[in-house]
Amino acid sequence: MPSALWSAGTEQARPGGAVDTDFDTVELPARPDAAAPDGSDVRELLHLGRGSMAHFELAPGRISRAIAHRTVDEIWYVLHGQGRMWRRQGERQETVELVPGTCVSIPVGTHFQFRAADDGPLTVVGVTMPPWPGDDEAYQVPGIWEPDAGT
Repeated sequence: MPSALWSAGTEQARPGGAVDTDFDTVELPARPDAAAPDGSDVRELLHLGRGSMAHFELAPGRISRAIAHRTVDEIWYVLHGQGRMWRRQGERQETVELVPGTCVSIPVGTHFQFRAADDGPLTVVGVTMPPWPGDDEAYQVPGIWEPDAGT
């Protein structure tokens, strides 16, 4: 018999475990909550049992540190600005333009690095699955650009 999709209790049973059932609403925080391991500014948004969302911004002309994730997949959607993202999985690699409306995936273990154009900040929303587990999740890898001193 398939798992129940809803229970009268405080949690929902689904494949992969229990998730939150309480919905929530937040507004974008005025200031960053932290710096991401890549050096971008992070504003945490919402999280549920199987994913989280954050707003990332890289200042004009900045180049991130190249990193990879140990356990999470990410999907990014570009809101504002322009830039480029490099990704590598084994022998496969590519660099793509980042403009508003672009959506990119960053599967677990993918090496990636990004940069903002000189004319304005690069702003994206990212969804992390499962939710971001903490400071040890990301590790530095060799990239294709030299990160700037501020990242």
